[in-house]
Amino acid sequence: MMQIQITREQLQLIALVLCVPLQLFLTTYMGSNEVTRTYAISKLVGQLSELRESWFRVESWKIWCADILKEQLEQNFGLRFRDTGDSEDPNGECPALEVFKYRDENGYFGQSPDPRDTRPPNVKYRVGQVIKHLRFGYRGVIIGWDETARAPEAWIKEMHKNHKEWRKQPNYAILVDTRDRQVPQITYVPQENLEVIRHAKILHPSVEDYFEYFDGSQYLPRPWLRSIYKRD
Repeated sequence: MMQIQITREQLQLIALVLCVPLQLFLTTYMGSNEVTRTYAISKLVGQLSELRESWFRVESWKIWCADILKEQLEQNFGLRFRDTGDSEDPNGECPALEVFKYRDENGYFGQSPDPRDTRPPNVKYRVGQVIKHLRFGYRGVIIGWDETARAPEAWIKEMHKNHKEWRKQPNYAILVDTRDRQVPQITYVPQENLEVIRHAKILHPSVEDYFEYFDGSQYLPRPWLRSIYKRD
């Protein structure tokens, strides 16, 4: 049998040739600017990582097999299994799902427990950044965001009024500094009404519920909050 030997130089040439259609694909289907391509690639990598976690880890198959066995035993033999509490946070904190559902069971106002596995390029600010409201002047810290406004329709009509564009841009949940508003508040603000300020700590009774500490520039989220905003 004839054997074909491929040299290192030939392999390099093949790799270079394959890069051309790959670059064309990225440009055509993922946008022409760097920000859009970065977002699309990040989203693709996230989906591949999720696929790997779901199907290519022994633990995932063990859980799947255990669930099937448990279901068969319950259906055929009438056995009932006690919940072992596996959903409890390993850090000893409240699970993120329960924390956010306590705030708002519908996930309105930046309180959804759904993980933000990617950061859309139009989301300018991050959880933990300290901001100032450009219209009302109060300070606060970001505890959540939605890519577009997620709130009851009646609330949007009342609060946005003549600014229909606000509902189509990122909106942020803000812990408001009690030195600016004495009653502790959480507001929900369109992106264009915010600016980041640095080296400023926020006073609010719930700050420690969301953040571990202030690093001099911004707040570092607790593990349960990081599990939702993985890219922030």
